Amino acid sequence: MKQQQTIDYHVKFAWQNMFNKYNQMASGFGITQAIGYMLININDDEGTAVSNLAGLLGVKATSLSRMLNNMEEANLIYRETSVGDKRSVKVFLTDFGKEKKQLAKGVVRKFNEYLDEHFTKKEKETFINLLIKLNEITVAYAVD
Repeated sequence: MKQQQTIDYHVKFAWQNMFNKYNQMASGFGITQAIGYMLININDDEGTAVSNLAGLLGVKATSLSRMLNNMEEANLIYRETSVGDKRSVKVFLTDFGKEKKQLAKGVVRKFNEYLDEHFTKKEKETFINLLIKLNEITVAYAVD
């Protein structure tokens, strides 16, 4: 089977193009796609547990720690340790982080509106359902 005939090739190729496009847009605001995604997923009022962010981003603790350190140095976030459990740390947005979060959300909305303009409602529904199925069967795949 040729590479261009595989599902994973096209999923990776499409995601890589989207990732690069998001990075181009995010760089205009002085951040990366990954930082924008992180900002979008931090609760404005209650903060978000570091452990939740790791799972959400699918990154290892060392990569997450480096990213959080960089975000803290850029004054986008601050961290607080839970009083009851010293192992539990929450991440909160600074005012500057909240501003960047709104910019990132605007980029995501605009790009998704652009994508929506190029797919019919039925195509989008079918595509999303196929991606859900792809994710389910990928997770269920048993590695030998």
